[in-house]
Parts: sequence; C-alpha cells; structure tokens
Amino acid sequence: MSERDDGIAYNQTSGGLPVLKKILCTSLLMFAFCIIALAQMPCERLTSLKLQSATITAAVAMPKGPYLPAGLPADAAQYAKVQIPAYCRVAAVLTPTADSHIEIELWMPARESWNRKYQAVGGGGWVGNFNLSGMLNALQQGYATSSTDTGHKGPEAAFAVGHPEKLVDFAYRAVHEMTAKSKAIMVAFYGRGPRFSYWNGCSTGGRQGIMEAVRYPEDFDGIIAGAPANNQFQLGAWRINLDTTIRKDPRRIVPRNKMLLVNRAVLEACDTLDGVKDGLLSDPMKCHFDPSTLLCRGAENENCLTAAQGDAVKMAYEPVKKRNGELIYPGLVPGGEADWPISAFNGAPDPGAIDLGIFRYIAHESNMGLAHVRFGARHCSCS
Repeated sequence: MSERDDGIAYNQTSGGLPVLKKILCTSLLMFAFCIIALAQMPCERLTSLKLQSATITAAVAMPKGPYLPAGLPADAAQYAKVQIPAYCRVAAVLTPTADSHIEIELWMPARESWNRKYQAVGGGGWVGNFNLSGMLNALQQGYATSSTDTGHKGPEAAFAVGHPEKLVDFAYRAVHEMTAKSKAIMVAFYGRGPRFSYWNGCSTGGRQGIMEAVRYPEDFDGIIAGAPANNQFQLGAWRINLDTTIRKDPRRIVPRNKMLLVNRAVLEACDTLDGVKDGLLSDPMKCHFDPSTLLCRGAENENCLTAAQGDAVKMAYEPVKKRNGELIYPGLVPGGEADWPISAFNGAPDPGAIDLGIFRYIAHESNMGLAHVRFGARHCSCS
C-alpha cells in the first residue's frame, strides 16, 4: 500500500487500482440496494414509516374486485357495482399543531398499474369526510389519490368555535399537509415520487385548489378548480344577504320554471355577442340583460315576472356593499340562471348550511369584518 502526493491511498499489487475506487463502488452498490429495498417496501409495513407530525394508523393491501366501503358485511360485495384494481390503502392522522387532528386517506395502485401520477381530490361544503367517489374515479384511472376530512367530522362549522387552528386546517393547511405526506408515503411505497401531481375539486374543492395555487404553488403541476367558492366568507355574506332579503317578502321568490324563462331570455338577448349562436355566453360580462323586459303587462302568468320577482332577479345580479361603499362580493353574471345557488328560489326552508355556518360559528370570532352585520336589500350595515 502506498500513498500518492494527493493523500489518496492505492494498492500497488492490484495494478494500481485506487482503494477509493473500491470504496465508491461499494457505496454505490449499497445505495442502489437501499433504493431497491425502499421500492419494495410492502404496503403493510408502511405503518412503521416515521413522518413528522403524522401517524399512519392503517396500511392494508386491498385486492382487485368490487369496492366495499369499510363497515359493510363481506357478503355486500356481491352488490357492489364499482370494480377497482388492487391497491394499498393508507390512513393517517396529521397533527401540524397541538389542536389539529387531520385525517387523510391515500390509495396507491399496485406498482405495475400505477400511471406515475398523483391526483388529490377536494371536498364540498364544510367537508368533514373523505371524497370517496373522487378517489374511486382517480384510482380506476391509475392515479395514486388522496382525500382529507380537513381536520374535523360532520357537515357543519361548529368545529371552529374556540378552535382557530382547526379553522386554519379547514381553510388551507390540511390540504397542503395531506399533499406533502402523501408524496412522502408514495416514495416509501413506490421508491419514487409521482411524475406529475394534480388537484381536482369543485365548489369548496375549487376554493381549496385556488388556495393551493396561491399559497403552495409547488404542490401541484395542474389544478382543476371547478365552481370555486372564492372568497368563501365574502361569498357567504353576499348570498345570505340576498337570501334573507328575498325571504322577508315571499312575493320575491322566483320558482324554477320562471328562472328557466329568465335564462332563455338572457341567451336570446346575448348569445350572439360573440358571433356564434350556440347557447353559450363566451363572456357573460358583456351581457347587460334587463329583467324588467320580462315584467307582466297584465295578470301574472308563467311567461312573465311580477314586479317583486323582477326586483329579486336584479338583486341577484347586483353586488353587495357595506354602507361606506366598500365591496363585499360581486353579484352573479348572466347565463347561469337555471342553476343559481339561491336557496329561497330552490324551495329550501333555510339559507344554505355553508352561509349559516359562517355567521353562526365563525364571523363572531374572526377578523373578517362581518361580526355585526345587519342586512339590507342592496347594502350590509357592517361594523
């Protein structure tokens, strides 16, 4: 054994092969072995995986066949219509704060059927459960997929009272934590992360997607944010103001058949503004439809609006503002009248659960500027 001027030892008897080369080769082989071992980590062993502020509570290899929700008897499988590939089902609890209890589910297709992509799916309303239907759809297409209850159970906002950290979990933190932990678990199971990651959500899920894009742009390569409830608190203030104003005078309620009448009139007036008559408004902001053109000229009938109904439709198009003129939320745009989310028009006995939840459980404790709201037809008196 001799030593070169640079201090690296080499073996003269083996043709001058440096010892360092042998060390490097051995290290590379050990590294490759570790990678292979990691890629072959069985599903059931994932419960031993250590992740910061997370506990994996279950990891079960699920066989190919009919989907059977947990808790149903085994013989119920004969009635299942959804066929799914073999996958690894992982359940975990995430605790980024002392008051957090975020539950997630991650379903990973068997290695040979994974498309090397990840699709996280969003929730609806106040969430409080897993989007199993969205996960099933993604799994059937070969995606690894995950969903979260956003840190609480149930469809109401009572969880937020006295628990500001849980409200943050619901607002955005749960989705980000789920995404980060899901990717780490995928690396442990597959030996590598996804080539592409996507978000898929609608309504609250759409808002979650927008929050991800703004706060954590590195989480996803693509985001589907359908009908996003954005900005949710201000949207709730606008909608509950409209809903309660209409309910104060039942004559303002516009039944569905007349909302369809309004929608047809809007399309007739504005469809060709984009140069094509196709039953769609390419740019609804260019449509300045006046509901008064549909007012009854004589007795009320199915083909016209009463003055009170016409006023209600106008209110739906208009923004709601504070007394000082500050905008709370813009109104609805023309073109979607057939499916407007106005509970008074849809026959519901009360305003929507999301809007009621904001004012029953959250507004009085938050800094959203809506703690003392008195509603009016066009304005909110807010302090």
